[in-house]
Amino acid sequence: MLNYIWTGLILFSIICAAATGRIQQLSSAVLTGAQDAVTLVISMTGMMCAWTGLMNIADKGGITLLLSKALNPLMSWLFPSCRKNGKAERAMCMNMTANLMGLGNAATPLGIAAMKELKKENPTDTADNAMAMFVVINASSIQLIPTFTAALRAQFGSATPFDILPAVWITSLGALAVGVLCAKALEGLFDG
Repeated sequence: MLNYIWTGLILFSIICAAATGRIQQLSSAVLTGAQDAVTLVISMTGMMCAWTGLMNIADKGGITLLLSKALNPLMSWLFPSCRKNGKAERAMCMNMTANLMGLGNAATPLGIAAMKELKKENPTDTADNAMAMFVVINASSIQLIPTFTAALRAQFGSATPFDILPAVWITSLGALAVGVLCAKALEGLFDG
């Protein structure tokens, strides 16, 4: 479905550019946008590798196990069906830590690993409550330090890339609270 939406947007852009006589500007924007995208990906790759490596070291060093134990009461409430201090819980803690640090893209592989571990604990082919809750938390996580966003702002000339902190804290806390409360409210409706 998403492919049809993107195709429609591209065709609509081409039709509008042709109708307004701006095909040259469209071509220029496409080439410039593609070049900027490649530059952005290359510049962010180093940061992603560094943070993913640090999170891996934290896991091997036992920090995620300690974090998992510290978050145990909250994790028990959020994910009552998960094994305590199991691989899924540790993987979710790593992902949540990366999200807290605002490492969006670096948190993605950790989120995928967490979802694979959750799938191992789920005998069905459909997402269970723990998987749904994890997606909600991952999508609306609190970002204490929006590292990725600040790096983008700095790259594009912001003199104070972290001046967005209060807005990020308020919006991410609000999104997380609403998401978790809605997921908890709906969780009971579909429990079989």
